[in-house]
Amino acid sequence: MKGEYLGHLPQNDPMFDYLRCEIFSQLGSDCSEGIRVFGTNGSNAVYIYEDRKSCQNVVGKFFYSERNTDWELAHRRLEREYNNIRNFSSYLGDNHYVARILGRNDALNCLLVVEYCTGTPLDRIIIEAVTQDKPWLLREKLTALADFLATVHNRSARQEKVDFNTACDYCSGIIGNLKHLLSEKETARFHQLKENWRNDPVMWEDNQVLVHGDATPSNFFFGDGMYVISFDMERVRIADRCFDVGRIAGELHHFFMRTVGNRYAAEEFVGHFLWEYACRFPDREAAFNAITRRIPFYMGTTLLRIARNSYLEHDYRRALVEAGENCLRKP
Repeated sequence: MKGEYLGHLPQNDPMFDYLRCEIFSQLGSDCSEGIRVFGTNGSNAVYIYEDRKSCQNVVGKFFYSERNTDWELAHRRLEREYNNIRNFSSYLGDNHYVARILGRNDALNCLLVVEYCTGTPLDRIIIEAVTQDKPWLLREKLTALADFLATVHNRSARQEKVDFNTACDYCSGIIGNLKHLLSEKETARFHQLKENWRNDPVMWEDNQVLVHGDATPSNFFFGDGMYVISFDMERVRIADRCFDVGRIAGELHHFFMRTVGNRYAAEEFVGHFLWEYACRFPDREAAFNAITRRIPFYMGTTLLRIARNSYLEHDYRRALVEAGENCLRKP
């Protein structure tokens, strides 16, 4: 899905020669009729480039831009995502895919170029399920996503146990970012809830795995059947598998809150997703029970993370904070 058409890439731009000689040549395109440029709605400087003659498309992500003018940081982010894509891809199953790297170029504002992949994004599927009464579609794609995540998590599992301090530090940062939305009393309460989780041995008991790190609905496209395509590997890391699983669960709650005004309407889909994820283990019930004990922390953190977005209405952000607190309150 291309975004806003921005015009043609000038042929005297160094980017034109790089795309023509190093990138589109890999796809059998010669760019003899020029290259179109499209913007995207992402938070990064990401553009889609289309060869006019063949209509082949590629995606270019600039790590050095108006949003990030620190070249050393941009270079490190480029290297990190480049290596993350290669590492993450090595654990995928036959039904799953990560957009293939086509090139990288430090001289062109720390540019990473990957394939342009098509499919239906999870956020659109969620909206269709809610507004067009297609619950079967959402359940089907959540099954595919559960298989995608479980495959990577299980194949990358390490002997070392989870360091839950990292997740607590991440939660602390999010609470700090909500200071304009929370009173001092509320802030202290959230920090205490976080510490209650830190002191629970169950949060430390699982093995470390490789996680996507930004498992939001816009970062997963779906094809036919169980086919899943993922993007945006910059935040791939070693963590608790529930970092990804809880992020998806929290996002489902958010979408149902936003669309129908009731986060509990997401429960059947969250339950389906977790049960399908657990079936990729030898003991499905044991895996399900272990995951559901840890999930509320990561769901609550996700809802607070979404509440940081200032483009959302104040009342809805407060509703997200309340939902996040409900998740973080240990039974």
